[in-house]
Amino acid sequence: MSGRNRRFLLRSLYVFLVGSCSLHLLAQTPATAEAPQTAPANGTASRQSARPLANSNVKLGVGDLIELNVFGVPDLSTKIRVSGSGDIYLPLIDYVHVADLTTDEAQELIQKRLEDGGFVRGPHVSIFVDESASQAIVMVGEVNHPGAYPAIGDRRLFDMISAAGGLTEKAGRLVTIEHHGDAGQKLELHLSSNLAEDTQSNVEVFPGDTIIVSRAGIIYVVGDVNHPSGFLIEDNSLSVLKALALAGGNTRTSALSKTKILRQTPNGVQEIPVNLKKVLYAKAPDLPMVRGDILFIPGSSAKAAAYRTADAAVSISTSLAIVAVAH
Repeated sequence: MSGRNRRFLLRSLYVFLVGSCSLHLLAQTPATAEAPQTAPANGTASRQSARPLANSNVKLGVGDLIELNVFGVPDLSTKIRVSGSGDIYLPLIDYVHVADLTTDEAQELIQKRLEDGGFVRGPHVSIFVDESASQAIVMVGEVNHPGAYPAIGDRRLFDMISAAGGLTEKAGRLVTIEHHGDAGQKLELHLSSNLAEDTQSNVEVFPGDTIIVSRAGIIYVVGDVNHPSGFLIEDNSLSVLKALALAGGNTRTSALSKTKILRQTPNGVQEIPVNLKKVLYAKAPDLPMVRGDILFIPGSSAKAAAYRTADAAVSISTSLAIVAVAH
């Protein structure tokens, strides 16, 4: 072999080796250059790590938007919605029926179709549900628009309450989340009065969950009080004196000794007499009230007439005093 040909072969071999090493380094760069991720202090990492679990072995249905990845074959990775017939179309293997299959079952089916067709050797397929239209999140109880809502993306409790039109005026602070497929597993949360600051209760919810918003108890105070109204209570911790205070107290014409608690029982309305005058002077015990009770404080017609006369006398005396000062 001539020296010229030998030099040409050596240069060709050098170029080939350098090119191969460069390609190898480029392929290794994303994995080696990537810095380790540290967990944020605000708990974002824990929410992201829980995300695949929410899609593990989830049953697929019509309308679901899924993200399909084939390891090592990026051209086959796609994001596709399950059609009305329950199928998805994938390159090379045509239509695949995935409705009513779990994500694990759909992954195995697609892997088998790819391998049996000779398209990919030992394929590894992963499916993530981006939007679950088939397994909605159900809102019931004291929300303005109860019903089923699509589980689109990452959803949290307050997102679903907002989607359902918010809480009603009669909503309690207890919220129960029942997880789909596990009736015995329930999560009970006690919401604070200010949801904007209640970050701990804003938990993640998943497709198929049922969210139940409780109804608070109501105590009514009616009759001869300053502000008759109904008051929400979470438990039976409201007494007669506390209810009277919430209603602005009694008026001067209240017949305190004739006060009654009207309580609904299986046998009808029960009247419980309360001598509120003695209760106010600590001569009788303060009685507890329960949900649905009505505290009725009647007025005294005789006292009303007397106070009307006194009011008139005060008004006249005040007018005279003003007139005298003015002169």
